[in-house]
Amino acid sequence: MAWWWRWPTQLVMEVLHSSLPNKNAFKALIAAEYSGVKIEVVKGFQFGVSNKEPNFIKMNPIGKIPVLETPDGPVFESNSIARYVSRLMADNPLHGSSLIEYAQIEQWMDFATTEIDPYIGRWLYPRMGFFPYNAQRALSALNAHLATKTFLVGHRVTLADIVMGCNLYYGFIWIMTRNFTSEFPHVERYFWTVVNQPNFRKVIGDVKQADLIPPIPSKKAAVQPKEAKKEASKEEPKPKAVEVEEEEVPKPKPKNPLDLLSPSKMILDEWKRLYSNTKTNFREVAIKGFWDMYDPEGYSLWFCNYKYNDENTVSFVTLNKVSGFLQRMDLARKYAFGKMLVIGSEPPYKVKGLWLFRGKEIPGFVIDECYDMELYQWSKVDITDEAQKERVNAMIEDQEPFEGEALLDAKCFK
Repeated sequence: MAWWWRWPTQLVMEVLHSSLPNKNAFKALIAAEYSGVKIEVVKGFQFGVSNKEPNFIKMNPIGKIPVLETPDGPVFESNSIARYVSRLMADNPLHGSSLIEYAQIEQWMDFATTEIDPYIGRWLYPRMGFFPYNAQRALSALNAHLATKTFLVGHRVTLADIVMGCNLYYGFIWIMTRNFTSEFPHVERYFWTVVNQPNFRKVIGDVKQADLIPPIPSKKAAVQPKEAKKEASKEEPKPKAVEVEEEEVPKPKPKNPLDLLSPSKMILDEWKRLYSNTKTNFREVAIKGFWDMYDPEGYSLWFCNYKYNDENTVSFVTLNKVSGFLQRMDLARKYAFGKMLVIGSEPPYKVKGLWLFRGKEIPGFVIDECYDMELYQWSKVDITDEAQKERVNAMIEDQEPFEGEALLDAKCFK
């Protein structure tokens, strides 16, 4: 007998109540493929309808899916279902080959559930019309663990990989673009390894990574169709000629609020050209030119410090992290200039930045759309403070050493 407990079980058909595709249902179905267990998925199951029926509520009073119906009673919660299914096979290697491997498998299942799943959900669900989102810290930790490993525990697929792969699934297909996942190369390699295992492919098929991050739909836009329908029913039908004429008139594009601000004496493109073209006497030309142009009524300066520098233990991962942040800031290119410094000659590396934004505050659309923003501590520069003003100069100039430390790299957003 193996080290873990087991039950003498007669393998019978289990019934899974869930709509598909569903990443939580995938856990049970993939575990079943590895374990030689037959599971029948209820046909025609409709989430929002079938899970509210009295028979379903008897199995799971809170109405969540999936639920596994067994000869001995129902089981809900996806990880518990996956555990049950895998236990139907005696000495199942999905549970590891030793007590420590078993503990580590449980550890990574918990990590997938408490660290990966909720943060991907908070990032994704607002864009699907559900509730309000940060996934980077958890993915950094997972990336570090996978740097020397193919699978989470041991040298073959375990239940931990099934749970982790399924919890990453929605992230990869909906919201985690290649630009984002390139910051976590070991997570990227791991995900494609597990989802291309034959038993994964039997259940979830081919997986295509997201190309774009879906926008968060406006609440106002969400209620507009009903209101518009009511208003339309009250109005008299318009002559056909008028309708055609109105359709042909192009609707003006909504303006960015920053375009509505009072004109500024600082022309951002002129500063960017001066910065790019100054090759010598940088302090005397570019830095002096910056302060001559700077308009505190039309622009604001901000310092940012990465909150989790203790996690920056690998140089190329840290540099990729900063590059990804700058790529996602592209939506602000017309309204911003930035410098990002990666500091230190050995890990952990520090990431610090300086940003110039149009307006007196950080633009709201940048905060809403660039999730990386909340990974940094932001503070407004007080230009009346000579020490802060000199710090601005040093960051624009890529001064080395910076605050007594070597520069690993300096990146510019312009």
